[in-house]
Amino acid sequence: MKIKGKKLLMSFGLLMVSVFGAEAQGQKSISEATVSHVADSLVGTIDLTLEKAIEIALAENPTIRVADKDIELKKIADTEAWQSLLPTVDATLSLTDNLKVAEMVTGMGKFKMGVDGTLNAVGGVTLNLPLFAPAVYQNMKLTKEDILLAQEKARGSRLDLVNQVTKAYYAALLAQDSYSVMQKSYATSEENFNVVNNKYQVGAVSEYDKISAEVQMRSMYSSVVSAQTGLNLAKLQLKVLMGITPEVDVTIADSLSRYESSLVLPQKEVSLDGNSSLRQIDQNMKLLERSRKLLKTNFMPTVAFQISGQYQSYANNNWNVFGYTYSNSATMSFAISIPIFHASNWTKLKSNKVQIAQLEDTRLDTQRKLNMAAESYRQNMASTLAQVTSNAEAVKQAEKAVQIAGKRYDVGRGTILELNQSETSQTLAELTYVQSIYEYLTNKADLDYTLGKEPQAW
Repeated sequence: MKIKGKKLLMSFGLLMVSVFGAEAQGQKSISEATVSHVADSLVGTIDLTLEKAIEIALAENPTIRVADKDIELKKIADTEAWQSLLPTVDATLSLTDNLKVAEMVTGMGKFKMGVDGTLNAVGGVTLNLPLFAPAVYQNMKLTKEDILLAQEKARGSRLDLVNQVTKAYYAALLAQDSYSVMQKSYATSEENFNVVNNKYQVGAVSEYDKISAEVQMRSMYSSVVSAQTGLNLAKLQLKVLMGITPEVDVTIADSLSRYESSLVLPQKEVSLDGNSSLRQIDQNMKLLERSRKLLKTNFMPTVAFQISGQYQSYANNNWNVFGYTYSNSATMSFAISIPIFHASNWTKLKSNKVQIAQLEDTRLDTQRKLNMAAESYRQNMASTLAQVTSNAEAVKQAEKAVQIAGKRYDVGRGTILELNQSETSQTLAELTYVQSIYEYLTNKADLDYTLGKEPQAW
């Protein structure tokens, strides 16, 4: 049992290092840019809470700024859409050298359309105004839907970042609490070794007891080192997500045990109305439906008004344009464009219909998976909630067992193996206790993300 307990402790320490190291290296939304763009005002040491960690991350993480800039771009596109209804004014100036003008042949003879070797000067202004442009009207509505989609994507980015920061914060708490447990266990094993060593020096105990106590102490020291490495990696991961440099130190005056009283069984009925993925799919559906209306405008006529005025001078023999004799002219027109047959318009409508059907199936599949994930998180929370209560009682029993084993050894009725085993069991009980609270909190964070719950700080 003694050897098995030590192996479990070593395995736990190595697991912590590998888990936190993998999370720090493999977090899907962490990029190198996150580290390089940081808040210059954050220096020295930060006393961190979960709320403060989320606040800093939302202010400093580049993914959030990228999402906000995307909204700005969509708003600019919306402005461009309605500007298509404004009149356009264009001016033209031309100076033509008639090296050889064209000749028109009619039944009445040949006529020159100008004079060879002369210059023509023409200047004009044209105003165009769309009177009826159904495609523009639908495009204006389309850009407004696009803005709503960009806003929902930005909200989804914030929810994802909050989820990652929350779990990273709890991981740091787990590493910190585990490190404290290991330190306490090491201090106990060191104290026991000193007692046993003193007894050995006076011949009260055998050398075997001294060696066993020393092995126990050194094993605990190895676990302390592993736990400290896990704590450093967990804090580094949290710093990266928050967008602060590794040089800034963070202290967390918090522990997982403080959350035990707030652990409650989640409600069985869950609503996915706030889930960002479903809301984005619904918004994309609205965009496709609006695009369908936009495609239908290809079958509708358009009406435009145009007015233009010109000054022109023909058959001039020099390049002095200011000395020419000009005459003016003006025209006004209404143009109606009626589409008769464009085969591609029907093909585009058919493609749009298929896209809508695809999105409907995607939504159904996504909703089923999200419901399954939410129920899985809820079941895990219920399971770990029961474990927390049991593990808390196990810690009390393990502490009592250590006291009894210590007294038995002091009076010579117990062995060093019993003492070492009781200490190992206590350490494992405390680690299991904080681990169960951590699992509950991370499952709750994932459930909140799945349901699209927003932090109160927003």
